[in-house]
Amino acid sequence: MAAMEAAADAALAAASRAFCGPAAVFIQIQGCLICLTLGLGWAVAAFVRKKEIRRMRRRIVDGNSFAFLCDDIDELEHSVQEKLPRVSVIMPLKGFGEHNLQNWRTQITSLYGGPLEFLFVVESKDDPAYHAVSRLIAEYKDKLEAKVVVAGLSTTCSQKIHNQLIGVEKMHKDSKYVLFLDDDVRLHPGTIGALTKEMEKNPEIFIQTGYPLDLPSGSLGSYCIYEYHMPCSIGFATGGKTFFLWGGCMMMHADDFRQDLYGVVSGLRDGGYSDDMTLAAIAGQHKRLISSPPVAVFPHPLSSDLSFSRYWNYLRKQTFVLESYVSKVNWMMNRALFASHCYLSWGFVWPYIMALVHVVVALRAPYSEIVKDASNSSSELVSMWNLTKVEIELCNMLSPEGPKVSLGSYNWGLVFIAVLVDNFLYPISAFRSHFSQSINWSGIRYHLKDGKISKIERENKLKYTDLGGKHLYGKRTYPSKTSLLGYLSRTLAQWHQPKKEWKQVRFDL
Repeated sequence: MAAMEAAADAALAAASRAFCGPAAVFIQIQGCLICLTLGLGWAVAAFVRKKEIRRMRRRIVDGNSFAFLCDDIDELEHSVQEKLPRVSVIMPLKGFGEHNLQNWRTQITSLYGGPLEFLFVVESKDDPAYHAVSRLIAEYKDKLEAKVVVAGLSTTCSQKIHNQLIGVEKMHKDSKYVLFLDDDVRLHPGTIGALTKEMEKNPEIFIQTGYPLDLPSGSLGSYCIYEYHMPCSIGFATGGKTFFLWGGCMMMHADDFRQDLYGVVSGLRDGGYSDDMTLAAIAGQHKRLISSPPVAVFPHPLSSDLSFSRYWNYLRKQTFVLESYVSKVNWMMNRALFASHCYLSWGFVWPYIMALVHVVVALRAPYSEIVKDASNSSSELVSMWNLTKVEIELCNMLSPEGPKVSLGSYNWGLVFIAVLVDNFLYPISAFRSHFSQSINWSGIRYHLKDGKISKIERENKLKYTDLGGKHLYGKRTYPSKTSLLGYLSRTLAQWHQPKKEWKQVRFDL
C-alpha cells in the first residue's frame, strides 16, 4: 500500500512539474483566450437579442400592444392580412413525450394571418405520435387546416428527411413558403409571421432559421446539452446573415423543392443523413443567403428524466453529422470543423486538468510549491448567464400568454461541470463517429459510405428518444375518458385555456 502511495505521489509530482513548463504555460494561456473568445461572443449575442427587446418596448410605449406580433399595428388590418402568402408547416414526428402536446399547441395556434396548413408526418400509424396528434387536430378541427401524413419507411436517407420530403410532396400547390419544424420546438405566436415577413422583404434569402434555448431539467445530461448548444447560439444571434443552420426551424421557398433547385431534393433524398448540414452545404456551395432573425429563439424544454447515457447518444449524433457530406468542398469543411472543434474543446479543458493536478499535489504534499491557477472561468460563466437571461426575457415577451421561462431554474454549479464534461467528451465522440461510420438514431442504425447513407437497419431497441424522452414504440389501448386527466394534466396545467377531455393513450412498453 505504501509503495502504491509513493508511486502515486511520484506520478503527481512529475505531472505537476510537467504542467509548469513552457508548453503547459502556452496551453493555459490558450485556454484563457478560448474562454475570453466565448465570453465576447456571448456578450455580442446578448447585445443583439437585447436590442430587439428594446425595440419591442419602444413599440409598446408608442401604443402597439401587439409588438410581439408585428412592428406596426396597421399590419393587423384585414386588407394587409388577406395578402399574406400561404405557408405549409411540415413537422416530422417520432414518438410522444411529456412536452410534445404543449409544443404542438404552440405551433398550431400561431397567430399568422395568412393561409396556413400543418402537415404532421409519421413513419407509420404504429408510432405513438400518430394517435396523439390526431386527437389534437380533432380538437381544433374547425379552426385549423391540418392533417397527419403516413410516410412509410425510409430506404435511401434518414427517416426524418424522408418524412420531410413526403410532407413536401403533400403540401398545398399554392404554398409559397415551407417551414420545417422539429416536434420539440415551442413556437411564439408571431414566429411564422416574422419569418414570412423577412422572406417577403428579402427574396434573396434562401433559408431562414432560428435556434433553441434549452431549459435543463436538472440532470447533468440536460446541462451538458445546454452547454453544447450555447457556443453554437453565438452564430445564430446575428440578427441577419449567418453561415449556420438549425434543422429544428427552417423556412424555405416552396418552389425550390418543386424545381429541385441546386439539387435540394436529390441531395437530401439520395443518402442524406442530416437535413441542416446538407442544406447549409448547398447554400454555401451556391453562395445563397441563410438568415437568422433576432426573434427566432425558442424555449426548448428537455426531458425531466434525461439520463447521461441519452446525452451521450445525442452527442454522438451531433458529431456523426460531420461524417456526412454532399461534395468534396463540404467534406473539407467538415474536416476543418472536426479538427477545430476537437482542438478547441480539449484546449479549453486541459488548463482545468492541470489546475486539478496542482491542487491535488498541494493537498497531498504540503512541501511542494503551490501553483496558483489564474483561471478565467468566472467571466465565461457570467457571459453565458447574461445571454441566457436576455434570451429568456425575449422569449417571455414574444409569448406573453404562454408559460413563463425563469432563470431561477438553472443550476450554475452544474453548468460549470457540464462545460468541462461536454468539452472533454466531444473529441472522444467525434473520433468514435469517424471510425465507426454508423449511428443509432431513435432505434434506426444508419451506416455511411463516402458521406452518404448506404445501409439502414431498424433495431427497435430504444424505447425513448434522447432529448424529449418520448415513447417510440408500444401497443395502444383506449380506456375510458375519465382516465385522461391523470396522464395529461401535468402537461396541460400551464396553459391558460379550457381543456377538453381526451381518451388516454397508454403505451405498454
